[in-house]
Amino acid sequence: MLWSLAGLGTFPEWAVTLLTVVDFAIRIIALGIVPGNRRPTTAMAWLLAIFFLPLVGLALFFMFGSFRLSDRRIAKQAETNSRVHAATQDLEEPRSEREAPEWVHSAAELNRTLGSFPMLDSNHAELFPDYKGSIAAMAKAVREAQEFVNIEFYIMSRDDITGELFDALKEAAARGVRVRLLFDHLGTMRVKGYRDFLKWLQDSGIDWRRMLPLLPVQGQWRRVDLRNHRKILVVDGRVAFTGSQNLIHPGYHRASSARVGRQWVELMARYEGPIVTALNVVFATDWSSETDETLEGELFTPVPFREPGPMTCQVVPSGPGFATENNLRLFNTLIYAAVERLSICSPYFVPDDSLLYAITTAAQRGVEVELFVSEQGDQFLVHHAQRSYYQALLEAGVRIYLYPKPFVLHAKHFTVDDEIAVIGSSNMDMRSFSLNLEVSVMMLGDGVVGRMRKVQDSYREVSREITLEEWTKRSRLERYVDNVARLTATLQ
Repeated sequence: MLWSLAGLGTFPEWAVTLLTVVDFAIRIIALGIVPGNRRPTTAMAWLLAIFFLPLVGLALFFMFGSFRLSDRRIAKQAETNSRVHAATQDLEEPRSEREAPEWVHSAAELNRTLGSFPMLDSNHAELFPDYKGSIAAMAKAVREAQEFVNIEFYIMSRDDITGELFDALKEAAARGVRVRLLFDHLGTMRVKGYRDFLKWLQDSGIDWRRMLPLLPVQGQWRRVDLRNHRKILVVDGRVAFTGSQNLIHPGYHRASSARVGRQWVELMARYEGPIVTALNVVFATDWSSETDETLEGELFTPVPFREPGPMTCQVVPSGPGFATENNLRLFNTLIYAAVERLSICSPYFVPDDSLLYAITTAAQRGVEVELFVSEQGDQFLVHHAQRSYYQALLEAGVRIYLYPKPFVLHAKHFTVDDEIAVIGSSNMDMRSFSLNLEVSVMMLGDGVVGRMRKVQDSYREVSREITLEEWTKRSRLERYVDNVARLTATLQ
């Protein structure tokens, strides 16, 4: 109840009656409102919170219960989708997609329906599993910029690792290149040195904005845990980078990381070809959402590339700005299509029922399924929620490899048979499916699966595989903590 039983005697009778009516009213109204457009597990978690602590649970629900973006942002996303459709409706089906199995074509059509982008042929792609190597490659691309640089990352910090890239951005702006920069407000604000970073930006000549700003004094308010989690760099419409890596020291400037030598392990991809324009459209959507400036002059404009590449790619944007969970639907479609082998790397693996069923079903029908995760996560609740799924996965035949601590395996990618590789910013968790703005790239051709598997092989060489027998012997306390954390993961 809303009041303390010990203190009932101090309340007048009318106050007790009123509190009783309010208490039951909250519970009854919640039964009819909370389940609307939510997963049953999510709705049940919110109802439990409201039933046990009505006022607290209700306040939290109002703060975190809706993951919708503002109507203005949703309208901008719809407008962008319409323009992408109009600009690409006459594109022919690419050759390499026709040569792939029918299920690849089906997945591509799904992505086109949900995210508006077509499959685009004639691309080149290079993978960067080396943290410093990817920073150096991005800095090199920026130094060669002649017209514009568009860059957005979830977390940014100018430090001894990222300094060469930020210096290159400042130098580009100084020589007349239009440099636009976006970072997630709360994601970056939490990083040590944030104020110094803002001062540097103000003196840099770079045109910068916060993404999803939370500035109540300026009338900018939203659900506080919505994030723009994308990582994109586009230079002159010729070269683009995307993947899992944030622009920050691999230890994230955390004292705890420095003490134990913890660093984040990432994977980025560098692209040339028509796919660069698609990634630039995603950036332009986010830029327009924060500035009301359209970048149509830079979009859909033919750009001279080196010789046509052998790879076909498709960009898949996702997030609260879309009516559907684009990334989740793509992942499920590809996993159900797997026939021989499925290799998944996700630092935060907290699947909903549909994804869990897709993965366990694949293993049960004979597909070789392996999952790479960190032995020790950097987020307590997410890590323990993730662990609560291991037994069901192991029982189905999924092989789980624990990347050794103190490192955090933060790369986000998976391969399906010998056909498809997917890389991007999206984790396989409910936050990435519902709350975060993400971007993924589906790739086929040019031996990209083989190159991705070399990266996965390097993980397996240093990781420890856990067995079902080992996992079932963990303590009751560990099981309890894992299960409680699993419940909190559904509160979205």
